[in-house]
Amino acid sequence: MPAIRRGALLAAALAIVALSGCSTLPQSSNTASVASGAARQYHQAIDVSGRLSIRYQQDGKEQAVHGSFTWAQGKQETVITLLSPLGQTLATINIAADQATLKQSGQPARSASDVDALTVQALGWPLPVAGLRDWLQGFGQNAAGQRFSAAPAADDGFSVTTADKWLIQYTNWQDQNNGAESYPKRIDLARNTAQAGEVAIRIVIDSRQPH
Repeated sequence: MPAIRRGALLAAALAIVALSGCSTLPQSSNTASVASGAARQYHQAIDVSGRLSIRYQQDGKEQAVHGSFTWAQGKQETVITLLSPLGQTLATINIAADQATLKQSGQPARSASDVDALTVQALGWPLPVAGLRDWLQGFGQNAAGQRFSAAPAADDGFSVTTADKWLIQYTNWQDQNNGAESYPKRIDLARNTAQAGEVAIRIVIDSRQPH
């Protein structure tokens, strides 16, 4: 009888350990999932600076533009400055609630309610400013209208197509293992357009400062 009792007690103890292990694993997984999903936050007000490279077509010929940019985004207004490789101001775009204004040196200011249409008209190539308000931070809406949040990946990176047919690829991240401090470092955009043929835009973010 003592031996039988010892065997029963041992079996019961093993069963308790096994059940305990099964109950703790899902909780650990859930906690990690919630933490990673809430790691990065979208900022309504943020300053971003970096470099731009644009390839497009004009009159059947390949064209290229290189330079840098500053992006000062507030809750009520966003101001974008496009600069040449030598630091000269090429264009300034000011976006308010219901109107966008684009200024170029030596030319009269242009205004329109649609900022993306305004950039094509003035620059000759599209700059998807409306989408970049989200895309620069790794957020946006896909072609199905669903909200996405890009994240660092071990493969070729995160890619998504938007409702206005831009293919976005997040190919490099800053501080990708640092949770809330990670943010897109390089973003590649591509789209076939009626105005400028095949357009490819490469954005490299050098600095960002939420405020």
